Amino acid sequence: MNHPKARLRLRSAWATAAMLALLGLAPAPLAAQEGAAAVQDVTVSDVVIPLGGTLLRAPKLTASGTRLSKEDLAAILRPDSSVPWEQRLARLDAGSLTVPVLTSENAGPGDNRQTVTYRDVVARDIRAGRVGELTAAGATVSSVAGPNRGSGTYGQVRATDLDLAALSRLYTVPGDGKGPVQRVYGTIQVSDVTYSDARGTTVKIARLDGRDLGGRQVPDGWGGAFAIVANGFDGTSDRRPLAAAAADLIDATSVGSLEMQGLSVSDTDPKGPVLFEIGRAAYTSAGSEGGTTLDNLSMTRGALRIHVGRVAALGTSLAPTVATLQGIAAEPTGGTDFSDVELRRLTPKLGTLTLTDLSIDLPPEAEPERAPPRDVRPPVRGALPEPGRSARTPEQPRPADKTGDPLAVTVSPRPAPRIGLREAALAFGPMTEGVPSATRISLTGLSMPADLLAGAPLVGLLPAYGYRDLDLNLVADASLDEKARDLALREVTISGRDIGTVRLSGTLGGIGPELFSGTLPAATMVMFSGSAKTLDLTVENAGLFERFLAAQSKDLSLKPDELRKEYVTASLLGVPIILGNSAAAKGIGAAMGQFVMKPGKLVVHAKSKEPAGIGFIDLGAARSPAAVLDRLEVEAKAN
Repeated sequence: MNHPKARLRLRSAWATAAMLALLGLAPAPLAAQEGAAAVQDVTVSDVVIPLGGTLLRAPKLTASGTRLSKEDLAAILRPDSSVPWEQRLARLDAGSLTVPVLTSENAGPGDNRQTVTYRDVVARDIRAGRVGELTAAGATVSSVAGPNRGSGTYGQVRATDLDLAALSRLYTVPGDGKGPVQRVYGTIQVSDVTYSDARGTTVKIARLDGRDLGGRQVPDGWGGAFAIVANGFDGTSDRRPLAAAAADLIDATSVGSLEMQGLSVSDTDPKGPVLFEIGRAAYTSAGSEGGTTLDNLSMTRGALRIHVGRVAALGTSLAPTVATLQGIAAEPTGGTDFSDVELRRLTPKLGTLTLTDLSIDLPPEAEPERAPPRDVRPPVRGALPEPGRSARTPEQPRPADKTGDPLAVTVSPRPAPRIGLREAALAFGPMTEGVPSATRISLTGLSMPADLLAGAPLVGLLPAYGYRDLDLNLVADASLDEKARDLALREVTISGRDIGTVRLSGTLGGIGPELFSGTLPAATMVMFSGSAKTLDLTVENAGLFERFLAAQSKDLSLKPDELRKEYVTASLLGVPIILGNSAAAKGIGAAMGQFVMKPGKLVVHAKSKEPAGIGFIDLGAARSPAAVLDRLEVEAKAN
């Protein structure tokens, strides 16, 4: 569920948060503060603070504008102090705290070892454990051991309205996860982040911004919960503590907004360097723009280029994920892995996903190597080639190229094919067992060269009918009734400019959520339990039939009107015979004949005479179309 590198950085991030909190750990007992003669500057040296698997080192720490004495400050920073951190932090008052160099050494999980060194760390306007502003000039990151070796740098770090006491409580003091949200950061900004690992991957972020970050206290404390999650993916541990800690952290986290600008990920892949970029990524917890948006995404690999204007996810929720994790944590017997069903249940609630302005520039087709032009001139009379040599001898000068030769052929490189999509939308209904009860997908303005579909069923014939560039729209809308075990295809539509529209709707019976489990037995069972109840088909012509008729007329050496009459006759006489010559068959044939004579709209409605529908296995075993048609109520009309 989590990449090892991500776990390492997650743990390091919270260790760093705790480390920065310690910048304010300089309150003396109240009596000592009251007894101090005046505000003064106090400096202590060689500060070493162990914090779980993290060791904090500050060669020098100066508290300015404080009433603390040097002895008070040194006593406060002792790791074995009996006074809880939150109590000491809540009594802190100082004009500023300055640490020229602050190092965080983190061990684990496993063999990983990471060191973060911050420069020029300053906390200003500290009152009752709250920091008005916290800044660091920059930082270096180094992972020198373990599978995630790498190094990186941070630019300036700045935070405002930092509540050190709240941060300490969240990180170290257990709670029931139901208390009030405690805001830790009013705002936080980090600029110019760069990190490269030993595998050749480099991540860069121009700027990170967060607002109103905080959370609730959880049973293991945030520090303990993060440690459980970081060490819970070894494949041998009981999954229940991992599930409980993950559920606690997800449910207890409170984020007002997050924004990232200028993300780039480059990879020196042996198959070719890859560059992935996001101009802006933002998350907002409330309001009309609540959700996640990604702007200006691009991916480049050689001649392949992909660009997306915007991706937005609105109405998402982690409530199903938290509920599933809590259910796993409460199991009487533990396990070490998650089943496919559980992984589906862990899927968050998905509201609406939208994508706009997609373009894909495909690599141009490779031009075949051409043989050099043959010399078609006859050899000089009386001259014979030497064995193993051509008729032209070195003594014969090569004729000069003629500039502006009218017979010369200039071959221009073919433009790179491009696929475009103006807008895509994907909407989901409520989830059941990780499966949405309703799904709607729409693609608007899907454009591409027609020859890219060569070889595909039906649409692969479009280039033969004179289509060069396609402009398509697609819609698929379906809902699942779990109690009735019906899958309603409310709309499946594909339309194309100067082509036409095909619209399909209907109801399928005997289908439940197990169909979407992804397992072969479930999909196979649909053949035995599934049935077709209703089907509605609408075909609207917008130019395709005329092009089809013209192409066929040319191939058959007939005039279009002559071929049209033949198709009308085949529809009126041949179709009914194929379908059993029943009244329904004749109605279908008549409607098709009318459509061929005047291509406009053709509508066919079919409904099973049996309430349960016609089983898929019966459809597959039917001896003839007439055997199926006899079990249907059919209505067909044209224009």
